[in-house]
Amino acid sequence: MADLLTGFAFFLVIEGLAYALAPSFLKRLAAVLPAVPEAHLRIAGLLAIASGVGLVWLVRG
Repeated sequence: MADLLTGFAFFLVIEGLAYALAPSFLKRLAAVLPAVPEAHLRIAGLLAIASGVGLVWLVRG
């Protein structure tokens, strides 16, 4: 349970940093995002999931 909460805390830190350091970029990204095909978004999401799982696997072994 502690690992899950730690992971969620890191997620909040990274999201907060993105909004604190580049708010104008995130606004532009939000405006462009609806034009991106769903298939591309799905592939990007699956690649992010696979990368995250792979990284956890490497770190936790």
